[in-house]
Amino acid sequence: MNASLSSVPVVLTIAGSDCCGGAGIQADLKVFTAHQVHGLTAVTCVVSEVPGRVSLIHAVPPAVVADQIRLLLDTYPVAVVKTGMLYSEEIIELTAAALESMAPSQRPLLVVDPVMIASSGDALITRSAVAAYQKRLFGLATLITPNLDEGSVLLGRPLREVAELGPAAAELRARYGAAVLLKGGHLATAAATDVLQDGEGELVLTAPFLRGAASHGTGCTYASAIAAQLARGQGLRASCRAAKRYINLSIRDSLGWGQGGAQVLALRQWRHRGQR
Repeated sequence: MNASLSSVPVVLTIAGSDCCGGAGIQADLKVFTAHQVHGLTAVTCVVSEVPGRVSLIHAVPPAVVADQIRLLLDTYPVAVVKTGMLYSEEIIELTAAALESMAPSQRPLLVVDPVMIASSGDALITRSAVAAYQKRLFGLATLITPNLDEGSVLLGRPLREVAELGPAAAELRARYGAAVLLKGGHLATAAATDVLQDGEGELVLTAPFLRGAASHGTGCTYASAIAAQLARGQGLRASCRAAKRYINLSIRDSLGWGQGGAQVLALRQWRHRGQR
C-alpha cells in the first residue's frame, strides 16, 4: 500500500443527497477534498431542492442505509463520522446502533449536525426523529452543532438574542453530555456569533455577517469542516476556530446564477488560500 495514501484521514458523512450540490453529501465531499481528507458517504435521502425550495424528499430504505454504514465502518479506518440529514427515527436508531457495536477504543469521533429545518423553512425530519436524536445519538456525540432554529426545538423555547446563546449551549451540553456549538447566524446581527460549550467552558466565535450571500448548505459545510479538522488531528476548539474561518470565506465568495440568487458556497477558492 502507498504509505502516503494510507495516512490520509478518512471521514464518513451520513446524510442526504442535495441535487443542486450546495448542501448534503455533495457539500460534505467538497469540504473534505478541500481539507485533504478522504470522504465516504452513506446516503439517507434523495432530496430535490434548490436554494430556497425543497420540492421532494425520498428516503432511502433503512436496510440500505444500515448496510452502507456497516460496510464502510468495516472496511475503512474512519476517524470521524459526521451526520447530516438523517430524516427518520429508524435511521437515527440504526446509526447509533452501528456506532455502539464498535469497541469504544475503535469508535470514531462523532459530529452531529441535527438537520431539522431547511433554510427555506421546509421540515427535513419526521416528528419522532427529534426524540430519537435526544435519546440515542446525542449521547454518543463528540460535538452537536444546532443552528438557532434547531436549538429552539431542542430546548422547547425560542432563542432571539445573542446573549441567550451561551446559556442555551451550556444547557444543551449539560443535558446531553456532548460539546455543543450553537450557531447564531440566523439572528442576522452585525457579527455572526456562535458559542461552543465544551469541557473547558465557553468559546465565542464571531465573523462579519454577510448580507445577501449564500446561506444554503452553510450548516453542512460548517460541520463537515469541523469533522475534517478533527480527522487531521486538531483539537475541538482549534477545529471550530478553523471551520468558522472556512465558512466565513466560503459565504463571502459564494457563487450565484440567474435571477433569484441560486447561490452555492465557493469552496475551492478557500482551499487555495489556505495553502498559501
